[in-house]
Amino acid sequence: MIKIEFIETYGWEAAFRGLRNPKESWSKGDSVFSKNDTIIGENDLKLARALILSGSDHAKFTRQIGVSMDITAPLYWFKEFDQYKIGTTTNSTSTMHKLATTPITKEHFSFDDVDLFIENKMINSFDGQAMYVKNYFEDIIDYCENLREKYLQTQDIRYWRALIQLMPSAWNQKRTVTLNYQVLRNMYLNRKNHKLSEWHDFCDMIDKLPYSSDLISIKRS
Repeated sequence: MIKIEFIETYGWEAAFRGLRNPKESWSKGDSVFSKNDTIIGENDLKLARALILSGSDHAKFTRQIGVSMDITAPLYWFKEFDQYKIGTTTNSTSTMHKLATTPITKEHFSFDDVDLFIENKMINSFDGQAMYVKNYFEDIIDYCENLREKYLQTQDIRYWRALIQLMPSAWNQKRTVTLNYQVLRNMYLNRKNHKLSEWHDFCDMIDKLPYSSDLISIKRS
């Protein structure tokens, strides 16, 4: 599960003014920037596309088109997101300070792709053999909640430390994120066909950003 909200873009005028600096071709700029709208002209788009397709060094202007958003996603997805360190900044909800303040329930996890909350029963394993399935995930959540309660009751740091160490990577965290069009292009081209469904949702969001097809997902024809 991934939730993306409060999406904003900014820096358009400066970025498109700067892309014409190398050849001092400001007079050819045909974009319109106002407080309420951004309209990129065909001349500017043509130059922008050419620079992007020439490589990241030539497309420096896309680093100046900023994007901010709030992302709520499981830790296993953020571990991959965190590979993109250049051009990103995040400010997350604090596991250190807030994990013990709220009851731990299955709604705080991303287990939506498979039915993990099944009753104990016999099922067929991948090789066709019968196997007994115990609902370990519910047990883990219950145990984490028990550790949380023990910590609140005793303030014994050992309970809190055990809780941090045992928390599944499916735990959902919220982060306020700032990035730019260049790093989004890198993410899009590398992750749009990823097996994690969260990346598909993230790339769908990228597709809806202003001028995404021209500045982010563009490929050579």
